[in-house]
Amino acid sequence: MLTHLVLAALLAQQPGTSVSQFVSVSDSVVALTNVRVIDGTGAPARDRQTIVLEGGTIVSVGDAASAKIPAGARTMDLAGRTVMPGYVMLHEHMFYPSGGAIYNEQGYSFPRLYLAGGVTSMRTAGNMSGYADLNIKKSIDAGTMLGPTIDVTAPYLEGPGLPIPQVKALRDEADARKMVNYWADEGATSFKAYMHITRAELGGAAQEAHKRGLKITGHLCSVTFREAASLGIDDLEHGFVVASDFVPDKKPDECPAGNAVQRSIATLDVNGAGARDLIADLVRRRVAITSTLTIFETFVASQPSAPSKALDALLPEARRQYEQTRAALAKSTDTTWNILLRKEMQLEKMFADAGGLLVVGTDPTGFGGVVAGYSNQRALELLVQAGFTPLDAVKIATLNGAKYLGRDAKIGTIAAGKQADLIVVRGDPSQRIDDVENVELVFKKGVGYDSPKIFDSVKGQVGLH
Repeated sequence: MLTHLVLAALLAQQPGTSVSQFVSVSDSVVALTNVRVIDGTGAPARDRQTIVLEGGTIVSVGDAASAKIPAGARTMDLAGRTVMPGYVMLHEHMFYPSGGAIYNEQGYSFPRLYLAGGVTSMRTAGNMSGYADLNIKKSIDAGTMLGPTIDVTAPYLEGPGLPIPQVKALRDEADARKMVNYWADEGATSFKAYMHITRAELGGAAQEAHKRGLKITGHLCSVTFREAASLGIDDLEHGFVVASDFVPDKKPDECPAGNAVQRSIATLDVNGAGARDLIADLVRRRVAITSTLTIFETFVASQPSAPSKALDALLPEARRQYEQTRAALAKSTDTTWNILLRKEMQLEKMFADAGGLLVVGTDPTGFGGVVAGYSNQRALELLVQAGFTPLDAVKIATLNGAKYLGRDAKIGTIAAGKQADLIVVRGDPSQRIDDVENVELVFKKGVGYDSPKIFDSVKGQVGLH
């Protein structure tokens, strides 16, 4: 009976009937006046600006006093607000932990939450449901569903050993190559290697992806970062805290047992030759690093709990699961993750300072405290905690992601000729990064969506669908 009720509820909320109610700006020509602009390049914020949008494109950005506003344009006085580029986030998922080793697809709530939080373009970094992500993307692109533009990553490229029944175990290198080509044919635009893949499988998968002009990333363990870089990987997920490069006597193609990787990072001298040489090698090979500090901070009791507004988005059972685990964490005397989070922050800053392309995502997994949309905003705050300036944090979350996707000519910054993907927030994130939480409007291709209204539409839904 419950299954039928849930199905009925989903059918009643089919996306085609609900997109328009969240649109607050749909005029063909719009002028956003008296705004502060953070353009995503890392340049200082500019006050008293006017941005003119037409047909989904930014046609001009300049001083409000001298701006030419086309006749008939909808003019919006946004004094006290800041406009930033829409976020380009590169480690997102459409699933959420439901307990045990099962992850539930959040095809209704997560696309909405990402858009409401300011994400206008994103890459899923792993796929538990095969065709679901591809069909969600198609619905969003068709305008029948709320959500960002999505680059869909295929199901995981993983070897035997992962206790998640939704993930296929590769048989060999030929199987890895076959899987890449199958999912590329089906429409996937990215691939992700996982913890128990072999070097041969990773190398074969990278070759097949690159033949098709596609990229491959990885959350690795059995293969070291340095090995993956030599095999042609384009990106490494989660930063350095998962790198098995520093485990003594690591065996080829094997993920070290227990907490060996964490122990090796906890004792690593981040200023030593080993860390610096690895960073230099990754930079030289143009391998990007994806920061996912949002997931790591959930394991650190001294870091803030998920905010109440994010917890309000959870199904009551999911919220209870999170709060129970968080309470147990608070009683733990293990401070390993305190050390790991601090070192990860240091290493990410070192990588970026060395010229590496640092991108960012949120990874809504763990024990449930990372909620789409809210966590995308939190990701910028954590980059500032890591030592980046607010302007640099915005750049990492916008231009850097666009560069990785090869779309920086179109998205990632605010400039004439760019796609009108914009976030309007109250306040000044260039001075107070927490103001990124004050989202009022999100423009995607020139259409303005009511962020608070979208957030309200999914209260109590995350964990269900």
